[in-house]
Amino acid sequence: MNRIYVAIISLLLSITAASAQELTFALGTSDFGEGGRDGAAFDLEYRHTPFVQKRILSVAWGASLSLTGEGDAFIGGGVWSRWQWNSGWFIDNSIMPGLYEEGTFQNFLGSTFQIRSLLGVGYQFENGHAISAVISHKSNADLADVNPGMNAYSIRYHFKF
Repeated sequence: MNRIYVAIISLLLSITAASAQELTFALGTSDFGEGGRDGAAFDLEYRHTPFVQKRILSVAWGASLSLTGEGDAFIGGGVWSRWQWNSGWFIDNSIMPGLYEEGTFQNFLGSTFQIRSLLGVGYQFENGHAISAVISHKSNADLADVNPGMNAYSIRYHFKF
């Protein structure tokens, strides 16, 4: 668990040191399937200023911290994209490899290395803040002997800076 704590501190320091594009807070539930212990899920995600900005598409670097009520922790970083329409509606997705540590042995996902993928739909308000519903999945992509994976379902609130 020590490497997760170091990663969490690094993420928090990078958020305060950079000028953030967006900070997202999420509450939801984890789903480990048969044999795992499901629980409440909390996510914190940082999204930097986009390095690609086209008509409706933006792409940027991001970082994510996920915790569950069972003590599971994930921290990762990668790329996210958003398709944003003038109506305020958008679609988010991201791929973020990172480190995972289970809080209980029933939630072992086969390895410390996991890849989190996310798909969400949301609405952005006039003040730039937004709300979305997302599904995320963590998996080691069959790089380990065991790969049960886990899903999370969340409601997110996005703060623009």
